[in-house]
Amino acid sequence: MPHKALGALAASGALVAGLLLQTGSASAASSAEDFWTAERMRSAEPLDLLPVDPAELGKVKEGVEKLVPPSGLPGTDALPERGGPWTGGGKVTSTAGRVFFTYQGRKASCSGNAVTSANKSTVLTAGHCVKMDGAWHKDWVFVPGYKDGQAPHGKWTAAKTLSTPQWTASEDLNYDVGAAVVNPLDGKKLTDVVGAQGVAFNSGYGKEMYAFGYPAADPYDGSKLIHCSGTAIKDVLLSTDHGLSCDMTGGSSGGPWFQEFDESTGTGLQASVNSFGYNFLPGFMFGPYFGDDAKNLYEKAQAS
Repeated sequence: MPHKALGALAASGALVAGLLLQTGSASAASSAEDFWTAERMRSAEPLDLLPVDPAELGKVKEGVEKLVPPSGLPGTDALPERGGPWTGGGKVTSTAGRVFFTYQGRKASCSGNAVTSANKSTVLTAGHCVKMDGAWHKDWVFVPGYKDGQAPHGKWTAAKTLSTPQWTASEDLNYDVGAAVVNPLDGKKLTDVVGAQGVAFNSGYGKEMYAFGYPAADPYDGSKLIHCSGTAIKDVLLSTDHGLSCDMTGGSSGGPWFQEFDESTGTGLQASVNSFGYNFLPGFMFGPYFGDDAKNLYEKAQAS
């Protein structure tokens, strides 16, 4: 049954064991940073995912709940919002950002978020925002706090990109989670510059959630941070994802979903990412449940 992507790309490829990892050289990092000029960032286009076959979706493994808090105290209730500019300020304006990369010669964009990690360099995004058709995306950079072509906190190049094996093997939307470990910039590590959000795994369904991203397809243009909020549901159609009433479009893929989000501080616990929407169900967005496989991906990334 067809669906639309809320980011750049889908992934497929040969089955591999464990987490998938791509590393880059220092020269490649410098080249990627230089490549993404303001004009190229503005012109990067979101691309569609492939149709979903429900027979290919696997069951997400659940385990013991794990919460990694941000700095600050999360806690206000979500107010329903279907897709408006974020004007609340706070830490999310610096931890969330746009992701840019090239795929088969095309300039593409997604969204991502800096999270609390041992290496202070971990970004969470969607699986299809790091890999497609057995090929890792190139010229991959994270631009936290992006605003209309500007990079107020710098352009952070990927030293490594990772995804879950289920996503790479079969485009299983239940495992559409990716991560990047970014290189230091001007001698500093990412979260020392922009701060870090908390993360939550195996935390259940039906939570009040806030979703953020940089949608670039009409009626949005990718120039500013957009958010949706409300009480999430569990998908009863083809996946085991969270669902949220939300109008965000292509380019928002990989943007963070928070539970226990505090509007006054802009902090929360990231528990999903923008992943996909059904063509036949407009106005809803879905994000993968952060179970054991998402936790393993996070642990691998922060240990890199």
